[in-house]
Amino acid sequence: MAKVELKDIARRFGGVTAIADISFEVPDGEFWVLVGPSGCGKSTILRTIAGLDVATQGQIYIGDRLMNDVPARERDVAMVFQNYALYPHMTVTENLAFGLKMRGIDDKTTASRIDTVAQSLNIAHLLDRKPRQLSGGQQQRVALGRAIARQPQVFLLDEPLSNLDAQLRDDTRAELKQLHQTVGITTIYVTHDQVEAMTLADKIVVLNQGSIQQIGTPQIIYANPANQMVATFVGNPPMNMLRATYQRQAGAPAFAVHQQRLPCPERLAAALKPEQRINLGIRPEQMQVVTAQDPWHLQAQVTLVEPLGREVLVRAEVLDGAAPSTTLSVLVPPSQTVIVGDRLYLALNLDALFVFDAVTGDRIGPAE
Repeated sequence: MAKVELKDIARRFGGVTAIADISFEVPDGEFWVLVGPSGCGKSTILRTIAGLDVATQGQIYIGDRLMNDVPARERDVAMVFQNYALYPHMTVTENLAFGLKMRGIDDKTTASRIDTVAQSLNIAHLLDRKPRQLSGGQQQRVALGRAIARQPQVFLLDEPLSNLDAQLRDDTRAELKQLHQTVGITTIYVTHDQVEAMTLADKIVVLNQGSIQQIGTPQIIYANPANQMVATFVGNPPMNMLRATYQRQAGAPAFAVHQQRLPCPERLAAALKPEQRINLGIRPEQMQVVTAQDPWHLQAQVTLVEPLGREVLVRAEVLDGAAPSTTLSVLVPPSQTVIVGDRLYLALNLDALFVFDAVTGDRIGPAE
């Protein structure tokens, strides 16, 4: 096992910059997840660490060894791809053993590792089958097992669960987390699914357009997003955004949300200028449907109701006159009856309100 460190990594393809100024250090034994929308550079970073792509600039270290000029086969990393890349003519045992044989591992050690891996991944009963006789989830476990059997310094996983159905994906994700707790190998995992990132990661690296937006624990990323991109990408349902203008009339700070007004907490007012255009961010669970009308409550009309079992997701359009409508997502308990067409009065938790620059998307105001 070993730490992985990237220093000012960039990768350019002709005139196109895929990633730029990528720097982070994954400590020995930790599970880090790279997350972001398609095309943000996640897989490019992973392939650069593996040696399948060559960094245009910067340094890559695995342990204390500089890897820039080290061939991929000598980096002692194991990579699992979205497609399982199993050898179709080989049995599960032969697929698991292939990498070990290529490294000159003796038969006794190979058999021992295969047995251990097969037991831990619950594929011992599949060892004599060939890939075409396996389900997608079983094939994925074999692909993971082949990587684990090598006992590399680093695991690199590139969206390994994306081909699985929802239930199997949840089950395999839990098994993967338990497996990491057992073997403790440094792991870097790529996904566009923020739920996977939140449930698996010790630390999350949020990427967009080839650059790092924020690095932190799942709790920090969720509770204290660095900018609007992070705020709206992480969280399901995503954070709501309201176009607003900061105003201060008769000494009272407020947000003008189209034709409505919301109070502005003093902790945010200190960082704002009069008539500054901003976006207000509020998570769906931080709004409450109330029955009593209040001047500071946001009014919206229900357009869609989605029962989710333990809660109900309500989508409602802010009542804003002639201005373009803004749709909000609100989570309410199943006991609260809401139907399409209802007018809602929404009380916002002002302590959970975020402010972002309307042009740059940068966060304004103090971090919590």
